[in-house]
Amino acid sequence: MPDSFDDSLHGALRRILHGAFTKIPVLNWSVGRVTPCAPFFINRNTGAHGVTRPTSMRLSSHVFKFLSLLGLVFTTATVLAASPYAGAPVGFALSKIPGAKPRNIIFVLIDDQRYDALGFMHPFLKTPNMDSLAKNGVFLKNAFVTTSLCSPSRASILTGVYAHEHRVVDNNNPIPPETVFFSQYLKAAGYETAFMGKWHMGSQETPQPGWDRWICLHGQGSYWPDKFGLDIDGKNVPQKGYITDELTDYAMDWLKARKGDKPFMLYLSHKAVHADFIPPDRYKGVYKNAPLNPPIMADTPENYVDKPMWLKNQRNSWHGVDFPYHSDLSIPEYYERYCETLLAVDESLGRILDFLRERKLLDSTMIIYMGDNGFQFGEHGIIDKRTAYEPSMRVPMLMQCPELFKAGTVMTQMVANIDIAPTILEAAGLKAPDYMDGKSFVPIAEGKNVPWRDKLLYEYYWERNFPQTPTIHALRTDDYKYIHYYGIWDIDELYDLKNDPGEMKNLIFDPAHQALAKKLNREMFDMLEKTGGMYIPLERDIGGQSNLRRKGGSPPADFPPQLYRK
Repeated sequence: MPDSFDDSLHGALRRILHGAFTKIPVLNWSVGRVTPCAPFFINRNTGAHGVTRPTSMRLSSHVFKFLSLLGLVFTTATVLAASPYAGAPVGFALSKIPGAKPRNIIFVLIDDQRYDALGFMHPFLKTPNMDSLAKNGVFLKNAFVTTSLCSPSRASILTGVYAHEHRVVDNNNPIPPETVFFSQYLKAAGYETAFMGKWHMGSQETPQPGWDRWICLHGQGSYWPDKFGLDIDGKNVPQKGYITDELTDYAMDWLKARKGDKPFMLYLSHKAVHADFIPPDRYKGVYKNAPLNPPIMADTPENYVDKPMWLKNQRNSWHGVDFPYHSDLSIPEYYERYCETLLAVDESLGRILDFLRERKLLDSTMIIYMGDNGFQFGEHGIIDKRTAYEPSMRVPMLMQCPELFKAGTVMTQMVANIDIAPTILEAAGLKAPDYMDGKSFVPIAEGKNVPWRDKLLYEYYWERNFPQTPTIHALRTDDYKYIHYYGIWDIDELYDLKNDPGEMKNLIFDPAHQALAKKLNREMFDMLEKTGGMYIPLERDIGGQSNLRRKGGSPPADFPPQLYRK
């Protein structure tokens, strides 16, 4: 068998398998039992299914390659047949909900907006249009993401599954080509669809499946025009002005130009308010004299009692308050720009609401407004996101559809980014596929008493680019949060969210909470195992490292006293 044929076929099959979802039982040869396992390929260094070849095995390279390929063909067929997508009807045609009216749908996604960066929750920030969604619709008080990072969270929104299933676990690697987006189901149901803004999964700026209209930023995009411009339906077009305004202009043009009776779905994905925060000129300095008091935790021994070492060490890093972005950045001034940048987003939302009102579509259209992840401004001595702490994983979420939801509704149930896809599908009158981890929260918003989750799984995978935050798995209930770290010599965390909402007192060593910690640990691993998450993803290195520390900054952490012995 020629090496060129073997390598090309082997590579093609590996690409087919890469990212395949894995709620499937696969024989674990090493322990002789059937377990749900992660996406896997033949490892040519170890053998089929990852089984190490004994040193006594003396197969020629061609024979071994042939046997490996046979095993890989079988594995590929098995995974694709048993993946979550295997149950999806041909052509993406989902079952319809009897009597349901397909709604026009607008989903507005904001980057890095904190859960409390809403006018009705804030001491000085003014967001009248966001406030109106809460007043006239639904405020989802306990909304979260299952991974607090741009690309993984966005992929979960689009697919309805956890990051360990869609395999977009960082901001560098593209979404696997076989991935199914909710937009594909909408198109199959007769919807007109448009995506506008930040996609940000690898270098995929070209049109993706399920969208009739495609306007995409290059990577993170730029607040003001740069050399990259926008991808508009596969063509590069220069950016003309401030990006929040320009994306809104494109959205308004598309909405106004629509003809016919097809229902529509607009996905408006803003760059704002991603760092570096740059407000439009009209809002610069608006909050210069505001009472800027970001919650920067003091560097005192008391504040770090029973805290993980990585947390203290991150204080003096790219994502820490002592050396933020390896600079002398003023966190209060940074927070001022953050709030000013958000004002243009609220203005954008107002333009959309005005259009719907003028066209008499406001009462019948479902609008969902959401942040892709939270943002820390000094809590626990750190900035940015990624962690499982509340300011990182908690997001703002608002929803309005007067024909469905009572004005002023407040939902207290835990909802998440994985619930967006099934919720949008229900708004379209479609039954969500069984493979989705999330569930539609439309019935809850309507006031119906339906079963709902009492725990939420969180995951984040260590990035070489930003090595200060470890791999994290966590389980959040209404009352407690258990945080488990992987791959580092450190301690876990347990917090009583009712009595300690700031997550300051780690109960992981408290004798009275040992049984609870073990219970939450077991339930967390049960959820990971059930959804195929019992693996750690590995990708090639891409980009540099932000791994510096400042001399004279916060010193390295000592080991917790509980880990010392005489």
